[in-house]
Amino acid sequence: MRISIRPAQPEEATFLSDLAIRSKAHWGYDAEFLASCRGELTLNGEELAGRRTAVAERDGSVVGFTTLEGEPPQGVLGMMFVDPDAIGQGIGRLLFTHAVEAAQALGFTQFTIDADPNAEPFYEAMGGVLASRVPSGSIPGRTLAQYLLRIPR
Repeated sequence: MRISIRPAQPEEATFLSDLAIRSKAHWGYDAEFLASCRGELTLNGEELAGRRTAVAERDGSVVGFTTLEGEPPQGVLGMMFVDPDAIGQGIGRLLFTHAVEAAQALGFTQFTIDADPNAEPFYEAMGGVLASRVPSGSIPGRTLAQYLLRIPR
């Protein structure tokens, strides 16, 4: 089982958007909640390169993706989702490590992560430090933990 990470292609935008919804659904959110998130989790092909979207591919199939947004020195890990069938298999760790290495190469000194509650333990394990709580971009009245990760030089 070989996993590679590569830039996303514009024609993958719909697939990646659907993967994000499937990944979110893995945590037991209901249809109404997922419908509220759909707009925020929808990608279009023209924005993939600008959002530095990278996909994890295993045996020719995309199993996850991440985005690294913003301009140095301050970045944002905007999206990171793993296919439900691949959760717990190290894909998230590989994508996160890739994002940190890309951020380092681009001159970022830190990035923030607005984390779904189910992802908080992962980001803490990866070295994220809770910095604040921020409003959800999808659900009025809901807040998310915002983590800060300092990028080593």
